[in-house]
Amino acid sequence: MRLRVIDLETTGGDRTSEIIEVGIVDVVQDGEGWSARPPVSKLFRPRGEISVHAMAVHHLTPEHFCDADPHCDEYALRALFAELGPADVMVAHAARFERSFIADTAHGGLPWICTVRSSKQAWPEAPGHSNQVLRYWRGFRLDPALADPAHRAGPDAWVTAHILMDLLQAHSVDEMLDWTRAPRELSVVPFGKHRRKPWSVVPADYLHWMAAQTDMDADAVAAARAELERRKVS
Repeated sequence: MRLRVIDLETTGGDRTSEIIEVGIVDVVQDGEGWSARPPVSKLFRPRGEISVHAMAVHHLTPEHFCDADPHCDEYALRALFAELGPADVMVAHAARFERSFIADTAHGGLPWICTVRSSKQAWPEAPGHSNQVLRYWRGFRLDPALADPAHRAGPDAWVTAHILMDLLQAHSVDEMLDWTRAPRELSVVPFGKHRRKPWSVVPADYLHWMAAQTDMDADAVAAARAELERRKVS
């Protein structure tokens, strides 16, 4: 089995942003254990501007790119994945972010594992569940040449790959797939005019409106539907 760990750096934080760096580490099953292949990273030249906030995170600036660098689109991603050979599962830390940029058709509709969700299930006692917090909390001794600097696609994918292999010591791929598919628990409304309010005080008509949406955050829709079901019972 081959699990393809991926990390992206982008021009900003919303869905209109562009991918400017892709990092990939394939984690493969060798006999009874798992091992990580060397990270692969590739720069993609942006068509638009890189936000100052994004540059402050990954430190990629326009000077890092030249005219020979390709732009990133579905075709470029599909070609990159094809170069590395077939995989069975896609993996990312906070996979919701990567999934919002990578179409299923680019990787053949593979299922995803989110190592944030999986680590929250496996290690609820952790002081945090970010990539770097888990790196040090779990005591990984990683080669700085591969694991640093943080917030670059190749090194972050390398760290995530080790988080994944650590999780695989006690949990199966199927278990982590189930954890990833399950709606995350939202104690309050995450956005809109009722933002930060408990679901129990949100008007029913607003909940019904949310429950009927098809392009809204899936976890928020699931939470709205769950609250409507709770009210039926109580």
